[in-house]
Amino acid sequence: MPGKMSTEFFFLFMGNNMLRLWGGLWVTLRLSLISIALSLVIGVFVGALMLVKNPVVKVICRVYIEIVRIMPQLVWLFIIFFGITKMTKINLSGDTAAVIMLTIWGASEVGDLVRSAFQSIPSHQFESGLSLGLSRPQLYFYVIFPQALRGLVPDIINLSTRMIKTTALVSLIGVTEVLKVGKQIIDANRFEFPNAALWVYAAIFLMYFIICFPLSLLSRKLTKRRGE
Repeated sequence: MPGKMSTEFFFLFMGNNMLRLWGGLWVTLRLSLISIALSLVIGVFVGALMLVKNPVVKVICRVYIEIVRIMPQLVWLFIIFFGITKMTKINLSGDTAAVIMLTIWGASEVGDLVRSAFQSIPSHQFESGLSLGLSRPQLYFYVIFPQALRGLVPDIINLSTRMIKTTALVSLIGVTEVLKVGKQIIDANRFEFPNAALWVYAAIFLMYFIICFPLSLLSRKLTKRRGE
C-alpha cells in the first residue's frame, strides 16, 4: 500500500496535470491582485469619507460596511452572479462576478482599517503640527500619513492573504481557479488513481502556503515593529 501511494504521487507530473494546477493558481492570483488593487483605491476613499464631519455620509459608509460584514462572501457572490445578472439582463462572466464580490468585501474592510488607523492617532499630534506652523496638507503629508501608514500596512497584508484564500469560493460559479482545476484532475483520474485527491490537495496546500506564508511573516514582522 505505501508503495502504491508513493507511485500515485508521481501522477501529478503525468501529462499536463501540474501545468494545469499552476495555471489555476495564476487565475487565483490574477483575481486576487485585481481585487486587492481595486479594494485599496475604493477602500481609501470610503475610509476618507468616514472621517468627514458630515453625519449623513458617515451613516451611509457605516451601513455599507456593516451590511458587507454581516452577509457571507458566498451569498454576495451568488447575488452578483445569479441575482444581478437576472435582474439587469447583463451577462457577467464568472471572473467579473468574482472580482466584484471580492472588491465589495475588500473595500469595506480597507475603509474601516483606514478609519481606525487615522482615528488612532492622538489629537495632540494634529495640534502640535499646527502650532509649529505646518499647513494642513503639510501636517497630513509629513506627520499624519506616515503614522497611519505604519499601522495600516500590516492589516492590509493580512487582508490580502484572506482575499487570496477567499477566491476558493469562486469555483462554485464555474471559475477555473486552482481548486476547480484540482477537482477536475481528481475526477479524471478517480478510477486509475483512487488516492489522487490526497496528492492534488497536498499540492494545492503547498501552493497556497508558498504564497500566503511569506505575507503572514511580513505582516507579523511589521506588527511587531509597530509595537516597538
